Amino acid sequence: MKTKNIATLFAIAAAALYAVNIPLSKLLLVRVQPTMMAAFLYLGAGLGLLLWSLVRGNRGKGERLTRKELPYTIGMIVLDIAAPILLMLGLERTNSANASLLNNFEIVATSLIAFFAFKELLSRRLAAAIVLVTAASIILGFEGEGSFRFNTGSLLVLGASCCWGLENNCTRMLSTKSSVQITTIKGICSGLGSFAIALAAGEKIPALPWILAVLVLGFVAYGLSINFYIKAQKDLGAAKTSAYYSIAPFLGVAFGMLLLGERPGVQFYIGLAIMAAATVLMVRDTIALQHIHAHTHVHTHEHRHGDLVHTHEHAHTHTHAHIHGEDETAHSHTHREIEGHDHSHNPLPNGREI
Repeated sequence: MKTKNIATLFAIAAAALYAVNIPLSKLLLVRVQPTMMAAFLYLGAGLGLLLWSLVRGNRGKGERLTRKELPYTIGMIVLDIAAPILLMLGLERTNSANASLLNNFEIVATSLIAFFAFKELLSRRLAAAIVLVTAASIILGFEGEGSFRFNTGSLLVLGASCCWGLENNCTRMLSTKSSVQITTIKGICSGLGSFAIALAAGEKIPALPWILAVLVLGFVAYGLSINFYIKAQKDLGAAKTSAYYSIAPFLGVAFGMLLLGERPGVQFYIGLAIMAAATVLMVRDTIALQHIHAHTHVHTHEHRHGDLVHTHEHAHTHTHAHIHGEDETAHSHTHREIEGHDHSHNPLPNGREI
């Protein structure tokens, strides 16, 4: 089998493993209380990925974290405590199909925070996708059957997505650091934080078989999914891997219907159609960005005017540098024709690691 075919299977497997998280978590919530569930999911991811890396002798690329990154690290941990707790509380109050689609609101939160806080530009496609995802989320949030009240469970899931959106921007500041170290810290520290909150809230520690079940789900749905995503990205590139991974929410809907026998109402299918259109726009935006980067080729040539030598540097993005003779001042100027070009690169889908 060709390398790219194997990489494609890894990308689809990563999406499927993450997608199964919500319906299986909903099943386990019958036996495990929500905050305990969040705790053991993240502990399973952190501990599982740490053991995986030790067995394979892979400590991850990148620099180690330093004191300079401490504020972002703390922010990342705190938000990763809040987000899964809100998600589990929301799952108790809404169906898993709704929750799977509403998870896409994380992209909206991530993009808007990056736009307002970090002054990143939004392309037209991404802006349109944000509008569509927001519209679909509003539709999915209503309780249905003529009611104009918001579903509490949907609001909690949206709250989780907002927390993850902010967390993505914290993790973005750590993108050059060791991915194994970051993921392990996120999993173990956030898991222990959720566990402490669960005990303080009076939640009971579940029986050992249920603890093991949640730990395994956390490792598979978060840790192993991350591992497969990274493997796929090595051979497919960021754009194609992200495109394949974008099927995760829709697989989550399918798994929810298959495993839980859910049959959502008409408004769900309206939201599903809008969310699918938004996903197509986001995938096209990601591929367009990859295409721009892949075709920025710089070449130079030089010519003489008497004793004066000109070296010209050209790129498809219209970046020109002119270097004049020793007695003249060197200068450069850049001409941009790409609207909404975002130079940030998150290592994982939607920027998230777990």
